[in-house]
This record gives sequence, structure tokens and C-alpha cells, in this order.
Amino acid sequence: MTPNPTDPATQPDTAYEWVGGEAAVRALVDRFYDLMDLEPAYAELRALHPTTLEGSRDKLFWFLCGWLGGPQHYVERFGHPRLRARHLPFPIGIRERDQWLACMDQAMQELQLDPALVHRLREAFFNTADWMRNKGG
Repeated sequence: MTPNPTDPATQPDTAYEWVGGEAAVRALVDRFYDLMDLEPAYAELRALHPTTLEGSRDKLFWFLCGWLGGPQHYVERFGHPRLRARHLPFPIGIRERDQWLACMDQAMQELQLDPALVHRLREAFFNTADWMRNKGG
């Protein structure tokens, strides 16, 4: 039987498997940061990041691997993610949240992830990104 992610009987056990594993997560993260660096629509989001993005790329990659149900690279290096606490030094409002979500959505679309997976991830990303907000507007 060929796996079909839209059929619950053959759906991958984790979003990590559904995305395509470690190489696919790395490709998603790299495209996300490439877009953030290139697209003027993500300028406020880009301004919150360091001049070079290598460290940010690695941290998001390590985090997403575990968050999606794969290897716990981030936890092995840094312990519990404590996402909200780690993001408190950065002013994150609705605009920054929405730019992060739009950038990730564009990366997922460009990498042609399964539409059912994209729908599932959009909801989960929104909930997480909205929790990171620490300023109005």
C-alpha cells in the first residue's frame, strides 16, 4: 500500500515524516530565511534577527525537527525550548507574527508541501506565533 498523507489509514505517524524528514525540514528553514532576507514584505521580521542568519537557521531547524515529531536536536543542545521566554527580548506584535506566518507559508508553498499538511501546520504555527506576541499592534 502506498502511503497517502490525506488518508488517515496510511498517514505518516508524525508531521516530521510527512514533511519528508531532516533534509526537507532543513530545506523549509533555509527557504524561510532566504525569503526573509530577500522579500521587502518581511522587513520588520528581518530587523528582529542578527545581521547573519546562520545561528537562527540552525536553531529553527533544530527546534522544528523536534516540534514536528522528529529528533530532539534543540532539546539536546539547549534544554526545554521555553519559546515565549526566549522571545521576550524581541518586540513581537501582530505585524511581526503575521510576517513570520506569511514567510513560513510562502516557504511551504514554494516547497510544494502536501496541502493537507500545510493546512495542519498553518494552524499550529499560528497558535505558536500568536503566543510569542509581547506587544500590541
